[in-house]
Amino acid sequence: MVGAEIEMLNMENREHILKKVIKPVADQYDYILIDCSPSLGLITVNALTAANSVMIPVQCEYFALEGLGKLLNTIKIIQGRINTELEIEGFVLTMYDARLRLSNQVVDEVKKHFQEMVFETIVQRSIKLSEAPSFGKPCILYDAESKGSINYLNLARELIAKNENVEA
Repeated sequence: MVGAEIEMLNMENREHILKKVIKPVADQYDYILIDCSPSLGLITVNALTAANSVMIPVQCEYFALEGLGKLLNTIKIIQGRINTELEIEGFVLTMYDARLRLSNQVVDEVKKHFQEMVFETIVQRSIKLSEAPSFGKPCILYDAESKGSINYLNLARELIAKNENVEA
């Protein structure tokens, strides 16, 4: 991905490359999910430019709250300058461990600040979620009955239900 980002640096309209690639096929899908690395580089800017909305994952750890402010500022800049249609779909709490006081504090803080924008589904920390990439599989194919897979299936259902209500 770093190589792609370097190649894009000198391209004209570089922040619109992904949008141009997606546009011809967008009508063939109900949803197109673009997963980005946690960096705020050109690839992420491309994704935010191409997107209609953004789901913001928030790890239930201290430094995630620090980075959240920077991401929200980036989104605000994209909304103001490049993609005025971009909306925040919601915040997804991830890597949650109920045994840790810090996890619970992060959940409380995020819910306090973003209220109804926080998805009800919380993705719990899971060994299976961590193992799946090393086997080259998404968690749902690696172990469909794992806690993590079930959490992500519930999140997908919640996302679809939320958007059905908006479209109705």
